[in-house]
Amino acid sequence: MKKYFLFVMVVLMLAVPAASWAAPLNQGEDYTVQADDWLSKLAEKFLGDVLAYPAITYYTNQKNAEDDSYAKITDSNVIEVGQKLYIPTTAEAEAYFNQAAGEVMMAAGAGGDTVKIGAILPLSAPGSVSGGIAMKAAFEIALDEINAAGGVLGQPVDLVMVDTEGLPERGTAAMQRLISQEGVAGVVGEYHSAVGLAAMEVAHSNNVPVVFAETWNDDVTAKGYPQIFRIAPLSSEVAQANANFIQSSGAKFVIVMTENTSYGIPAAEQLAEQLTERGIESETYFADIGTLDFAPVIERIKAGRAPGMIAVLTTGETSFNFTQQAAEAGIGPQQVPTLCNQAVGDSEAFWSAVPDGNLCTYSRIGLPRALFTPETTAFVEKYTAATGKAEAESYAMEAYDSLKLMAQAINEAGSTDPDAVISALENIKYDGALGTITFPVNSANPPEAAGKEPKWWHQFPDPAVTMVQYQQPGQDAQDAAVVWPDAYKTADLMLPQ
Repeated sequence: MKKYFLFVMVVLMLAVPAASWAAPLNQGEDYTVQADDWLSKLAEKFLGDVLAYPAITYYTNQKNAEDDSYAKITDSNVIEVGQKLYIPTTAEAEAYFNQAAGEVMMAAGAGGDTVKIGAILPLSAPGSVSGGIAMKAAFEIALDEINAAGGVLGQPVDLVMVDTEGLPERGTAAMQRLISQEGVAGVVGEYHSAVGLAAMEVAHSNNVPVVFAETWNDDVTAKGYPQIFRIAPLSSEVAQANANFIQSSGAKFVIVMTENTSYGIPAAEQLAEQLTERGIESETYFADIGTLDFAPVIERIKAGRAPGMIAVLTTGETSFNFTQQAAEAGIGPQQVPTLCNQAVGDSEAFWSAVPDGNLCTYSRIGLPRALFTPETTAFVEKYTAATGKAEAESYAMEAYDSLKLMAQAINEAGSTDPDAVISALENIKYDGALGTITFPVNSANPPEAAGKEPKWWHQFPDPAVTMVQYQQPGQDAQDAAVVWPDAYKTADLMLPQ
């Protein structure tokens, strides 16, 4: 009952960031922010409920008004190492929620003049920072377009972006903040599957619709949650495409370098299974997300059987670390055919981190240039102009489409009622950067009736997968050659000499 009460109060009272009254300060304690702290984590530790963090914000700011040695918190999602906070007692926190309730109910009844949509994305390490920055730029383009076209339900869209750092616990806290504090009508985005799998549990419990942009783990949709939709490809389907490409290269033994996450572990298992079906042997090595030094792993690889290809499933900057260190050790892309992580599609970031990365091949999700729709072309032109990049990465296209898709669904629903938005998403036909997006396996056509596996629930079924290769040092992503499949090929695969 206490947790339910706190949740209701948070939902109501955060429309008023600073109440006019002041609850008394008694027996709380001072606290200095440490690395990896955030307010919801501290609220759970000291107050027993992650949703009690607004009380810490409020009382710390009350202290700051009298003593500037305390932090002034303007954004409950942003605290810095070394800041001094005031942690209230449980009684003080309850007094805060109790006294705020009446005033906040009045404010909540007044309504707002915007429609809020939340976005979660990694903007700090150990998450894929380059991926998060690309997604942020894409969200901003989509937001400008939505509001220029009249917004949603006749109101401007307020996009609230929250950094997940690529960590599941931060994804949970981010989703809780967007729902309880911001009152969003829906949530879009995210890059890391591990974060998506954690955050979606909060969305499911609170019946908030989500369109995931770049979370590949099959379980994101296989759980069959009504609230969860995805426009990224399924990990198992990408594994099949990767295996077909590796088979076409002639490799007989493959080293798989993956990460210890709920994306990396099943992705490696799926790829190994697909390779086995094709008579190709493999061996898998694991590393934690954010690993900086791959020397021990690389030495083990060099001591073993010589691979015909190395497949890098570690994500973001971690994949850059492995690929460059492998090159320096003599087993990089110019010595051993290498299927690199798709993060190398950010050519500027890639060449800066991996100067010895020529001949890297990577999977590109999305339409090849020959099949660009007018919507694809328009987005890529805006994105490259805004970022100075030569090409739009697949995860940028996915981020852009996820926000435009959510906005269209709310408009078609004619309401922010979650059940109405979910119904609109199930029946949507949206033309975007990735092509025409639909979700044909849904409540009217469930997996068992459609003859599909559970993973196809609320899944965009047609994201294109091609393999492209850098064939010159420093090459822009837009100039990289499509080397597979044959239907889209612009050049033959170049193998190390």
